[in-house]
Amino acid sequence: MPDGGGELRLKQRGSEFSIMLGAIELMNSRLSGSEEALARLAYERIRNHPRPHMLIGGLGMGFTLRAALAALPGDARITVGELVPAVVVWARGPMAEVFAGCLEDERVAIREGDVGRVIQSAAGEYDAILLDVDNGPEGLTRRANDALYSVAGLQAARKALKPNGVLSVWSSAPDAGFTRRLRDAGFAVEELSVRASTKGRGARHVIWMATRR
Repeated sequence: MPDGGGELRLKQRGSEFSIMLGAIELMNSRLSGSEEALARLAYERIRNHPRPHMLIGGLGMGFTLRAALAALPGDARITVGELVPAVVVWARGPMAEVFAGCLEDERVAIREGDVGRVIQSAAGEYDAILLDVDNGPEGLTRRANDALYSVAGLQAARKALKPNGVLSVWSSAPDAGFTRRLRDAGFAVEELSVRASTKGRGARHVIWMATRR
């Protein structure tokens, strides 16, 4: 990881993949329900926006990206910000079957680098911003991620959104302080509980839907 933030490892057992940070499993190819919900729930709130432009922070195993592609119309655009170049390499290499060609979709553009900088450089550009760059608002993999979830970072996200645009944030657990920060940054906030598995089983994760009114 950049800036000496540790080492990510990709593990494979049969058709199952895991991305690890030390002994911590950050994601597993068997559990995609909440990551897919991140995109689906966001699109439900912008479905009336013409030619929507979505920014996804964190490529991961492509679950959110694939769900977004399935939901968005043909004239949409999706920009994916991924900090770790190796994750993009894995997506095109050993995990190509998992990604199922979605990186070749003409609606998709990959930007390697800090998604926070992508957000800060934008003004009224995105219909939706989806953040799944860590374990949630409390930085786990990289302390610099905390800036994304601060009031200043959330205000930058609000500025980068179009009117009635949505900031969609994934987390492994609730965070009352983050809910307050979203409201302090000027968002109308929904906090939703979703299952980790697409079959409605497994751990419950949290997704915030924050709308720029």
